[in-house]
Amino acid sequence: MAALQRIIELNRQRRRRSEVVYMNAFIRTTFNPLEVLSDEAIIRKYRLSRAAIEELLHFVHPHLLRATRRNYALSPTVQFLAALRYYASGSFYEVLGDGLGLSKSSVSRAVTAVTQTLLQLNERMTFPSSAEDIARVNHSFHAIANFPQVIGVIDGTLIQIARPSLNEPAYFSRKGYPALNVQVVCDSQGVFTDIVAKWPGSTHDSFIWANSALCQVAEGGGFKGSWLLGDSGYPLRPYLLTPIQQARTEAEERYNSAHTQTRAVVERAIGLWKQRFRCLSRSAGGLQLHPTKCCAVVVVTALLHNTALKANVQLPEDEYMPVEDAEDAVFDHLQPGNPAGQQIRQQLVENMFGL
Repeated sequence: MAALQRIIELNRQRRRRSEVVYMNAFIRTTFNPLEVLSDEAIIRKYRLSRAAIEELLHFVHPHLLRATRRNYALSPTVQFLAALRYYASGSFYEVLGDGLGLSKSSVSRAVTAVTQTLLQLNERMTFPSSAEDIARVNHSFHAIANFPQVIGVIDGTLIQIARPSLNEPAYFSRKGYPALNVQVVCDSQGVFTDIVAKWPGSTHDSFIWANSALCQVAEGGGFKGSWLLGDSGYPLRPYLLTPIQQARTEAEERYNSAHTQTRAVVERAIGLWKQRFRCLSRSAGGLQLHPTKCCAVVVVTALLHNTALKANVQLPEDEYMPVEDAEDAVFDHLQPGNPAGQQIRQQLVENMFGL
């Protein structure tokens, strides 16, 4: 009798396991959380609006269809939402707790596949190049603090990563943790127009700038008489204006004030970017991925951040936090300026900020 009861119990356990396997398979292949979540819940979980997610799903869907003989392959929707959830939270375990029936390895593969697919949208991040676009950007920046002819504001920020197995000392930043030093440029609305995400955390801002494609554009006259605004970690150039150290006149003080107010846009943009996608934030432990994958995630989240801004997707009010980038910023040694840059800056001080 005991043996019979044992057999019956084992059969019940097998049926329950089969039901769980079937349910997880159904979720992975068929379930779409967008169908049951409110618009507010979607923004809270995925940081994008329903419309933006559906548009991006239309793009990624054919790329994420897996040619596999395995039963119950992850649907493109589940892969995409798992990756968005990881970008938003910075934790594989947050994704595991979302009831999508995924393992940690499945989430990792989904993040890799989705990230590589979204990198194809990199052309959506564009720096103004036509005379019309530059004039429009100049006008919008001028409205902030009357600083003329600004084409963008530039800054560097540290993105914490896992300790790399190769070349570890190069990744350790001055803040004492392994990181990438990422250079971003944004417009007056905080939309990123250029990004460089490939250098280890010990790299100086000035070095990253000097070796960037945008620097070559500037050197070739591509800014058409406009300039970037950067902090003292950048070299003063005719196309890149920095603050005046130890301002001695009221005009120089007014120049510095307008420079600070205008350049603050990029500091706020970086802070909001890290709040929107917590995988970039130190508070979430940083990106626990290989450095190459970290670079790709950084670029993709910048693209998604732009998508959110252009769609006017606001974070929930209870999630706004003080901008962490003030303590996270990369402070370089004061960089020297060249005579042409000094002349341009002095003329600007006298002509635009003098009495």
